[in-house]
Amino acid sequence: MNRVELHHGAATDVGRVRQVNEDAFLADPPVFAVADGMGGHDSGDVASRYAVEELARLAPGGYDLDEGTTAVAAALEAAQDRLLAYDEEQRAAGAGAGFAAGTTVVVALLVQSADRPHWLLANVGDSRIYRWNEDELEQVSVDHSLVQELVDAGRITPDDALGHPHRNVVTRALGGPAMPGPVSGAADYYLLPLAAAERLLLCSDGVSGMVDDVTIASILAGYDDPRDAADALVAAAVTAGGHDNATAVVVDVVGLANVEPYDSHAQRLSLEQKLGALP
Repeated sequence: MNRVELHHGAATDVGRVRQVNEDAFLADPPVFAVADGMGGHDSGDVASRYAVEELARLAPGGYDLDEGTTAVAAALEAAQDRLLAYDEEQRAAGAGAGFAAGTTVVVALLVQSADRPHWLLANVGDSRIYRWNEDELEQVSVDHSLVQELVDAGRITPDDALGHPHRNVVTRALGGPAMPGPVSGAADYYLLPLAAAERLLLCSDGVSGMVDDVTIASILAGYDDPRDAADALVAAAVTAGGHDNATAVVVDVVGLANVEPYDSHAQRLSLEQKLGALP
């Protein structure tokens, strides 16, 4: 593994509406994650904590692409197994037949691929991963949500999705009603050259749902220190209403130059073919 210097910052806030912060985050190079316990479901804080605990086992790293992909998938599966066991325990203790703890999760793991360092990214649910590069913001992950499916089908526009009454309905998650069985295949994976991301943002929908992309870009451009950027993003979400828990992890890659173009769609298809998800 080539030596890569990473600077990072993280912030979280319960917001102005929730009584409990059901978000959890991990910032332990070479692995970073944000998990959003699903509001309205049972013990979302437990679900998000299980997710980051299992992903924390990926440190201290030293993975190639195949090893990293296998490790991330195993961590998500372990979190899923723990959640299903927890649900059974709670139902047996009288919590009710419908008890189901769940969480979304996004993860970034530094791996070595083609003799160069890359980000291996994965998401389950509607927490997001953005890249900031050459003064441009791009959402890398694709939401696993009802409104995203409607957008993809051409039934609503992206602007319609922002105010849609079902914008918080996720179609994939760890645990919870959205994913009651094995999680294998539930995550989407992306491979991102480090040179194509001066700055990486992982956040819960308590940030992306309250702060538009223009504001996110402005904040990422306005703060050199990733700790200040993470604080400012969460503060902006709370100021905008704080309707949900808000969490942001910002990671800067130090000392690399952008030497080749990056096509997020092509990278996703290429990785899915490598993993056997596509023919």
